[in-house]
Amino acid sequence: MTRGGDTVAVVLATTPAADLPCPDGTSVLERLTRQLVTLPVRDVHVVARPDGVHPGAARPYEAGTCRLPDTTSDGLAEDLRLVAKTARTATSPLVVLAADVVAHTEALATLLADPDRPTGAIVGPMAGPGGRAPLHPPVRTASGRVVAAGNSFHEVERADGAFRGVLQVGEAHLTSLAEVAEELGDLAERGLLGRAGDAEVPDLLLTGLVRTGVPVRSVAIGALRCERVADRAAAEEAIGGLAEVDESRVRLDAAIKTGDGFFTTFFVSSWSRHVVRLAALLGLTPNAVTGISVGLALIAAIWFSDGNRTGLVVGAVALYLSFVLDCVDGQLARYTRRFSAHGGWLDGICDRLKEYAVFVGLAFGYQAQSGESGGVWPLAVAAVILQVVRHMVDFSYAGSLTDSGAVAGPRRPLTERAETDQEAGPQAGPPVASSRPGGDGPSGRAYWLRKIIVLPIGERVALIAITAALFDARVTFLALLGWGVVALAYMSAGRIVRSFP
Repeated sequence: MTRGGDTVAVVLATTPAADLPCPDGTSVLERLTRQLVTLPVRDVHVVARPDGVHPGAARPYEAGTCRLPDTTSDGLAEDLRLVAKTARTATSPLVVLAADVVAHTEALATLLADPDRPTGAIVGPMAGPGGRAPLHPPVRTASGRVVAAGNSFHEVERADGAFRGVLQVGEAHLTSLAEVAEELGDLAERGLLGRAGDAEVPDLLLTGLVRTGVPVRSVAIGALRCERVADRAAAEEAIGGLAEVDESRVRLDAAIKTGDGFFTTFFVSSWSRHVVRLAALLGLTPNAVTGISVGLALIAAIWFSDGNRTGLVVGAVALYLSFVLDCVDGQLARYTRRFSAHGGWLDGICDRLKEYAVFVGLAFGYQAQSGESGGVWPLAVAAVILQVVRHMVDFSYAGSLTDSGAVAGPRRPLTERAETDQEAGPQAGPPVASSRPGGDGPSGRAYWLRKIIVLPIGERVALIAITAALFDARVTFLALLGWGVVALAYMSAGRIVRSFP
């Protein structure tokens, strides 16, 4: 069974660790490949040594998809060239990973099931004596990216994490991957990569991509496990450690997006996980939840159009519940991994339609109660226009970031061993802000003030619901316009400043 556009995986079973046994009678390699086919992975290509024996290659997957297409390779240089060849012919994202990875399926999904299919690497905490283990090479991250990556040949200063052997390269960067793999293959053949060994193909590729300026997202796995193992004792310990984590609970926690606005974080996401779990048990799809959210918004608009106090209060409650489900549809999509471009487009369109339907309902209700029509409709139209302008600014800026992110930055030599502070350049970014209560970090007052002032959708829903329930539509529109103008000015000024180097 082939799923168009899904990721292609190259699994490097080039060390004896791939054949280590698991408690269920499978090998580490077979366990990993069975996990991959539960994710958006179309084909799995196993690269093995000519004398390797891999039980997973000899029988079909339990899911009945396909057999493992084995490719043999004589050494590190040929491994790298095989990756380059696959990247040259790939028409979808490519993931390169070691066959000795023992991980929660959800840990792999944090990268491989991301609907954006980003170029990224799974990064965990530093391990081993002095913060470094042979199979977990050090990396330095900043602003969600890997800005320096090491291996047995390349060094990293001020490392703050460790690469866990899983590297995904998006379609936009496949050419860069092929060029890096070919160059590294030539260097390996000429003996210019020092002690770099067969187990280091993903590590070398990550270093090469970072040094050639490709933006590589750092994907943290939190409490989940993703380890590379070298012997039977390590494999047994790693597999035993998987059971120590409640993967289902972590998966549900991960479905609740972080970085939302103040209202969404504290008044929706604090309890919406229960709704997500219920929706999953009922078998609801994300699009079905979106449809229910739209229905509640239309109910809110109808009650608002009545104009009396009871109608305004009931409408406010219906609008809040509609917004809760608007958050739940995305959370459910992440929890069930049921992503689709159509669903994302539908969610965005419905958000705007719900908001504008509520504006119309409020205006009709105000007119019905006051008998005035000339005073409120211009305010409603102005609120719509302001929102359109704000979303134009958002999308145009997001598009410019995407375009700039697809362009490789300054290239650093692959044969230079040390990764100095100067080489890291501007990509390293500023130091991470403190997260102490009351500070400027993610839990500080300044952080939440910045979140609130831009008037995200959660704050807009709260503003509409509260002002409508307590006052009337005229006050609602005036509040939206006043706060919206401040938000637009703040966002525009900040983005103009960040646009300059």
